[in-house]
Amino acid sequence: MTTVSVSDRPAHDLKADALVLATVDADGKAALAAGHGLPRPAASHVAAQLAALHATGAADEVLTIAAVPGVAAPRVVLTGLGKGTARTTSFDHEVLRRAAGAASRSLKNANKVVVALPTAGEESVAAVAEGAAFGAYRYAGVRGPAAKPAKAITAITVATPDARVKAVKAAATRAAILADAKAYARDLVNTPPNQLFPQSFADSVKARNTTATAKVTIKVLDEKALEKGGFGGIVGVGQGSVNPPRMVTLTWNPPRATASVALVGKGITFDSGGLNLKPATGMTTMKSDMAGAAAVAATVFAAAQLGLPVKVTGYLCLAENMPSGTAQRPSDVVTMRNGTTVEILDTDAEGRMVLGDGICLAGEAKPDVIVDIATLTGAQMVALGGRVAGIMANDDTFRDRVVAAAAAAGEAAWAMPLPADLRKQLDSTVADLAHKGERWGGMLTAGLFLKEFVTEGTPWAHVDIAGPSFNEGSGWGYTPKGATGYGVGTLLRLVEDYAG
Repeated sequence: MTTVSVSDRPAHDLKADALVLATVDADGKAALAAGHGLPRPAASHVAAQLAALHATGAADEVLTIAAVPGVAAPRVVLTGLGKGTARTTSFDHEVLRRAAGAASRSLKNANKVVVALPTAGEESVAAVAEGAAFGAYRYAGVRGPAAKPAKAITAITVATPDARVKAVKAAATRAAILADAKAYARDLVNTPPNQLFPQSFADSVKARNTTATAKVTIKVLDEKALEKGGFGGIVGVGQGSVNPPRMVTLTWNPPRATASVALVGKGITFDSGGLNLKPATGMTTMKSDMAGAAAVAATVFAAAQLGLPVKVTGYLCLAENMPSGTAQRPSDVVTMRNGTTVEILDTDAEGRMVLGDGICLAGEAKPDVIVDIATLTGAQMVALGGRVAGIMANDDTFRDRVVAAAAAAGEAAWAMPLPADLRKQLDSTVADLAHKGERWGGMLTAGLFLKEFVTEGTPWAHVDIAGPSFNEGSGWGYTPKGATGYGVGTLLRLVEDYAG
């Protein structure tokens, strides 16, 4: 875990492997941003280097210079904030978060880093701390014995004149906990699917709990318990694999909890499409089809570590969707946890089946609200691209609350409708429900399907993260190539919102 602290000492005097400063785009030329605190000779040296390098100060521009006179750190990293002037002191929090993350993501062979970006209060300090910690993530991968692990950032110090303010210190602590949770979610998603399957996912959760400072209660239902309990959706999806399904429940239930929040995560540890087999290129990122469950697990642990006075229960709906002689068939009819019968039309639309059972189970505990999060539909990416999640709900006020939590966390999301006129697409001639609608509006009909399993009167929201959960391209801001950890920030913000 990367530690995060704050200091009101001059940043250039702090011993570290690198000092991160910000630049701004001042009419097409880079200038040092406010808050650097450098002595005049050092500032003049940096300005000359910026000019020589034809720097622009644009967002995501990161430059490194060495041996700046008067600076204790051997390297100075300059990260762009975009449009501004040398006197601009207030920046959008996500701009700060991404700039700090781009800098730490670029660093190699550095353990200790000092970050001195423009900060004006607790929230901007939190954004800088979060971004720097998010960008410090490195996936170790699966390496042979001869491989040498890369030197990782282990300590981040944010320079701020408000370092002695209690709320600012708390923001730094929270940033470290959130970054560690996001890193855990990223690790789960990045793990090869022959190493992460339903049982090993459950084992990972148990292992993390043994080292946690605040323990959560964990319950695992195996395939026999799932079949006995009437979880026809998850059993049907998992029946084609040699790795049987699991339903894992994690509960943080502190004394005098002010509210109860249920989080349900899709956990398809690998999605081949089942008998409706995906094309080869469609499977290359399908180890990430459990990103929703990863986000849920990470959030519950983070809520516990922060000691939030909210009961948080996570439901991880874990299965591997594979073709075989025992695999589920199109035209099969299965019975869900709440007794609803569902006609299977496309075995590659499996996520909604495991989530349906998970939502039923969550509703039985009568929480105040339910949120499910899932890499659910390609239609989400068609509608919103690869960086923006779609959020649907049975309650517009609650949907807007989830969207607001995403905005506060810096995770892009957009409110989407659940049009009643599309519901008829889910009618079946042989069962209570067909599990898939037409191609057009596929994200919305998937949401309408899930809505059928929500206990009446319970506010519920569905977050489709098919795009933003995994970055196939180059890294940007604090987002690396591969797993992004999207959703952890949104869910934690929502839980904190219910903590008051």
